[in-house]
Amino acid sequence: MTSFNELNISSRILDAIESVGYETTTPIQERTIPIALKGRDVLGLAQTGTGKTAAFTIPILQKLINADGQSIKALIIAPTRELADQINETVKQLSKYTKLKSLTVYGGVNKKPEITRLQRRVDILIACPGRLLDHLKEKSLHLNDLEVLVLDEADTMFDMGFLPDITKILTYLPNKHQSLLFAATMPKPIKQLTDKIFDSPETIQIGTIKPAKTVSHHLYPINEKMKKDALLKILNSTATGQILIFTRTKFRTKKVFAELDKNNFRVVALQGNMSQNKRMQSMNGFKQGKYDILVATDIASRGIDVSNVTHVINYDMPTTVDTYIHRIGRTGRASKEGEAYTFMLPEDSGMVKRIEKVLGENIEKRFLEDFNYGDMKVFDSPKQLHKSNRFKRQTNFKKTSTKQSRTRNQSKNYRPPSKKQSNV
Repeated sequence: MTSFNELNISSRILDAIESVGYETTTPIQERTIPIALKGRDVLGLAQTGTGKTAAFTIPILQKLINADGQSIKALIIAPTRELADQINETVKQLSKYTKLKSLTVYGGVNKKPEITRLQRRVDILIACPGRLLDHLKEKSLHLNDLEVLVLDEADTMFDMGFLPDITKILTYLPNKHQSLLFAATMPKPIKQLTDKIFDSPETIQIGTIKPAKTVSHHLYPINEKMKKDALLKILNSTATGQILIFTRTKFRTKKVFAELDKNNFRVVALQGNMSQNKRMQSMNGFKQGKYDILVATDIASRGIDVSNVTHVINYDMPTTVDTYIHRIGRTGRASKEGEAYTFMLPEDSGMVKRIEKVLGENIEKRFLEDFNYGDMKVFDSPKQLHKSNRFKRQTNFKKTSTKQSRTRNQSKNYRPPSKKQSNV
């Protein structure tokens, strides 16, 4: 690890870095910042939670520190509103001793305030593809003087179908500019995109593209009809802390949320068609501990950045290995331990094998003690049985009586959300 003082960075940026508590660089920062400061294109492959936002923000600030403020000089494209806001927060923290100004633009909010703000000084624009393309087509912003382009979570943008928009956006950029792309995985279409837009990029890969080693992976072989009861069993017996549950569709997200809410869990849902205000309400409630459980689809969860997620539960098996990596990447961050539970249907064996190949290990199969499996053949071998009394037990605080809930919340000066608040 390197001290930030050893890098060729302005004292104003160093003071901001110190004020937010950064002492030494993370691996992705140590390798990216010096190269980006030289103006080189960078292709960064790293898991979430590795410090990549600061890895591209610091070189941008150094490059633009003396900018005249007459036009947008840096563009950061992110797949979701939440991620765009998180990036902007980092930019503001690290640029607070400079004159540089940043702005986010994304869908789900009124466009007029964005247009008004774009008429004032904006040095760094953080945008989601759809809204950015709207502004470009309507000529409410121009990128003629752009110096730096960053594509963050490019693989996520591909998963969400944004690649055509990205391709169109690139036509509005000047031919000469620095490009940086960051992703956790490298699907073929993203590789083809980098071949088009990069000029002899420096490829930086931090570790292998798989979940952190601090995450434990477990499979629960069941059938579809058992999922609801199996989830309740797990939440009442083994899973404690902050829990993220992934479903395949918005309908299933609503269904799981309703079931958990009915059973008095402190739960909130995150769906792709929610208003920005409700999405922020859901996210902030989960981050602040108002809710213990967040149920989400893959697309709705993009940009979730909660450092204390203890468990990820795949209620539905992911359809690709990349999706599994993205889901599991929400836990085990910053060297903390995390648990990944996946419900496995009989037809999921092929996907499990592909995931195990990437992990480089077999995933342990578990069964739920005192659970009615009926006539289902759950395991291939008795050796694979792992009774729940061998699990790490913790005090279960998810499902409580009214008295218990009131006592716990009073001790934390916490006011529980109403049912109306929960249904966001």
